[in-house]
Amino acid sequence: MTRFSSVTSSAGPGPSERPSQDTPSERLRWGAERFHVGVPRSTAFLGDVMFRKQRRHRLAVLSVAALCSITASAALAPPAAAEPHTTVAFPSGATATRYTGLAFDTCTAPPLSAVKAWNASPYRALGVYIGGVNRTCAQPELTAGWVAGVSSLKWRLLPIYKGLQPPCGARPTDEKIDPARAASQGTAAAADAVAQATARGMLPGSAFYNDIEHYDTTVSSCRTAVLTYLSAWTRELHRRGYLSGVYMNLNNGAKHLSDVYTSTSFARPDALWVARYDGADSLKGWAGVSDSKWAVHQRAKQYRGSHDETYGGVTLNIDNDRLDAPVATVAHPYKVTSTTPLNARSGPSTSYGSVKSYPAGASLSVVCQAPGSKVGTTSVWNKLADGSYVTDRYVSTPSDTGYSAPLPRCAYPYQVKAAGGLSERSGPGTTYAVVGNSPGGALAWTTCQRPGTKVGTTPVWDRLDNGHYVSDNYVATPSSTTYSKPVPRC
Repeated sequence: MTRFSSVTSSAGPGPSERPSQDTPSERLRWGAERFHVGVPRSTAFLGDVMFRKQRRHRLAVLSVAALCSITASAALAPPAAAEPHTTVAFPSGATATRYTGLAFDTCTAPPLSAVKAWNASPYRALGVYIGGVNRTCAQPELTAGWVAGVSSLKWRLLPIYKGLQPPCGARPTDEKIDPARAASQGTAAAADAVAQATARGMLPGSAFYNDIEHYDTTVSSCRTAVLTYLSAWTRELHRRGYLSGVYMNLNNGAKHLSDVYTSTSFARPDALWVARYDGADSLKGWAGVSDSKWAVHQRAKQYRGSHDETYGGVTLNIDNDRLDAPVATVAHPYKVTSTTPLNARSGPSTSYGSVKSYPAGASLSVVCQAPGSKVGTTSVWNKLADGSYVTDRYVSTPSDTGYSAPLPRCAYPYQVKAAGGLSERSGPGTTYAVVGNSPGGALAWTTCQRPGTKVGTTPVWDRLDNGHYVSDNYVATPSSTTYSKPVPRC
């Protein structure tokens, strides 16, 4: 994936059916090592050699800082649940954001003016390198202001972290995973990714994709080191309230991840982004990765490598991607439009208690929208970055009656624990009709919870963003007996 990039102004760039569980009696890139045309490979590697010592120093500093951060934040969440499905500890202001459609990634984040020009393109998501000791290109544009500007243009961002690489692969000059310290290094990488993303305005609930380049698949110790590193990456991101993504070559590391999909030795990432330069953008039919794995809005594919495309008179050197996967969450600024103070409540309804009041004209940081009690002409409520809710009736969003782009719908994806899959029902109980199935390891995109038939240890049922219900007994939410914050009640 890593390569040099340029911006040039031009005068004239389904899951298969499986046995289901929801009643008390049922128990359970390669192709990515490229450089921008016109930049000699020798020059690129000379740069790597020249700055290798500096990178080592940065790695040491980042590792110490990350480990200190891990120690200081130990109270963020309890230890993660047993593998492969670890619980995501979403904080109150979190939501996941999803993108479905065409995207591109480029080594250096383009100027905001270039992104504006590319509004004429078929793309509406952009991959950006947020950090990592092996990140190749400088990122002068990648600031919190740039993220806010791109998001205001209704683009989604796909955060990429190029950290330590396999000890038996990638470039010779890359800093490598130490098999003896793979777990601690994966944890430190996650902590650093969170720090880098936070500084750029990306919020909890975001998904970060760890870029793992090609490696020798015949070396078992190397394979184990990579899987251990990524498992720790996933656990730490989950503990901090973020989703875990991994980028790998389809015929290389992706197969290894697929092989341990149900293993109790490794935490399973939430999303898989593969590189396969065959010109086909399908998210199904991947060789070595069953369609039942990472099956519910959990896939991305990089299907064409480095080349130039031009839109709006601006040329970028890009890779082509198709996504149906979680991406970055950001806050969108709006204003209070009421003439009197606006109450912020603990949930999306006037029946919830007031926790804060905003004066007329005050600025609001909105992360997502959810359905709730009707106020005036709308039943939409806005969730703020502090976790409170305000009715959309008195907020300067574009719509007075419905949802407003680019705000996502509030959702909290947790992995399905039932290895054989989980029945989706038309209501919160085992007497309701089965209307779908979520394979094991799929993300249950939960929007709210309500009581229903008791299954196992809990009477809680999760309403999914498709309107179906699943028993919380088989979903990796924080609680196995009652409701899980910050998911609201239905």
